[in-house]
Amino acid sequence: MHPALNILIKAARRASQIINRAALDIEHLQVTSKRQNDFVTEVDKAAEAAIIDILREAYPDYGILAEESGQVAGRAAGSEYQWIIDPLDGTTNFIHGFPQYAISIALAHRGQVTQALVYDTLRNEMFTASKGGGAFLNDRRIRVSKCLRLEDALIGTGFPYRVYEHIDTYLAIFKDLARRSAGIRRPGAASLDLAYVACGRFDGFWEFGLSPWDIAGGALLISEAGGLIGDLVGNESYLQTGNVVAGTPKVFAQLLQVIDAQRTPLLSA
Repeated sequence: MHPALNILIKAARRASQIINRAALDIEHLQVTSKRQNDFVTEVDKAAEAAIIDILREAYPDYGILAEESGQVAGRAAGSEYQWIIDPLDGTTNFIHGFPQYAISIALAHRGQVTQALVYDTLRNEMFTASKGGGAFLNDRRIRVSKCLRLEDALIGTGFPYRVYEHIDTYLAIFKDLARRSAGIRRPGAASLDLAYVACGRFDGFWEFGLSPWDIAGGALLISEAGGLIGDLVGNESYLQTGNVVAGTPKVFAQLLQVIDAQRTPLLSA
């Protein structure tokens, strides 16, 4: 196992203790709103601080991009390495006691993700991947499903909840896919949705308006598990645009066709 991945696991385990302890006493959480339908708790902040402490102790020169604290430079300005952290993906689920949330941590080198972790703390399911080394769920190698046809595919998605300018386009895509797929699910934590594509629980996924920390970890899991991930036209700019499509190779191509038929010029790839 790559040394950086060992550090990712150590950091995630530490943060999971904070999250699981808080989950036992949700009604006493202090919740604030960053903007409409975007919440943060003291648990998010404490888990992120614990993760950053461990990462910085091991790699003090690396940069950090974290959901709650933003861009945090390492000792060496302009480091080629950057940690990308979501300490609690699915905060809205968490504060309602809905059991679908995760920790997501990735390491990027020159903008390319090389190490990744998505950890479902409730189920103790740890998804990990190293570039060129495969993807794993706990100690078991995982692969995307063998699904070939959109008609047989279970598709994950996330409803727009912060920016509604593309809601009509989203609903048109949703309507088309509802007719043409085996089903659509919206659990509410994008990092886990992407991990579910990697291990074959979903056959495909699409969403608009995500942040890099929502995507980075799951993206490497999918590519190392034999799947494909891209922006709305299949290119690699999804970390920049926040618009993402993923799936088995065959389902990925069919999802892109459906999305392209509905995408307006105002919706970037």
